[in-house]
Amino acid sequence: MLDHIFGGVFDSDLVSVIRITDFLLCLGVSLVLGLILAFAYMYRTRYTKSFVVTLALLPAVVCVVIMLVNGNVGTGVAVAGAFSLVRFRSVPGTAKEICTLFLAMGAGLIAGMGYLGYAVLFTVVMCAMFLLYHRLDFGEKKNADVYKTVSITIPEDLDYSGIFDDIFAEYTVSHELARVKSTNMGSLFKLTYHVILRDASGEKEMIDKIRCRNGNLEITVSRQDTTVTEL
Repeated sequence: MLDHIFGGVFDSDLVSVIRITDFLLCLGVSLVLGLILAFAYMYRTRYTKSFVVTLALLPAVVCVVIMLVNGNVGTGVAVAGAFSLVRFRSVPGTAKEICTLFLAMGAGLIAGMGYLGYAVLFTVVMCAMFLLYHRLDFGEKKNADVYKTVSITIPEDLDYSGIFDDIFAEYTVSHELARVKSTNMGSLFKLTYHVILRDASGEKEMIDKIRCRNGNLEITVSRQDTTVTEL
């Protein structure tokens, strides 16, 4: 009875049918691997519930797809084309999110091929290295508190070309004018600089000197944002 329920309409003697026990075993292992990957991703990371749930279920989805198209070249090409369209319906992600998605797909792919031992070994090793790199702060920029983005508002009658160069030369190792934007109906300019401070403790003194020159208008100092260009 179960063979008729879970059998395919187009099955033939030339097509190998997946047994229910094998299907449930691969699916269960994939769900467990998804949970392991999700917990590894949540370690020291700001995350959303939707992404974590997706990451936990993705290996099982890939596993089922691979099991069903195994040996069928035409169906495999069609599924690959459908998967390639998914990226056009998602917002750009960070490098960490893309890495975990590929890990989840890899685990699901290995489980779908039937190599459950290799799938578990792959997930455990990759999650261990994933956590180790984060624990060791591997690749983290040293002295990140000296890399700043400074936004300065000036009146339109001031020539912004090199107006703060002498101040930056005193308090920064390097500075670069990254953006100029007109605001308030063109009566003000907003300058954005990327700077590297000589000493983080001199930040307030630098701001005070800039205030004296820009007429005490708005000044914003923040850490340099690398989320857009981190790939």
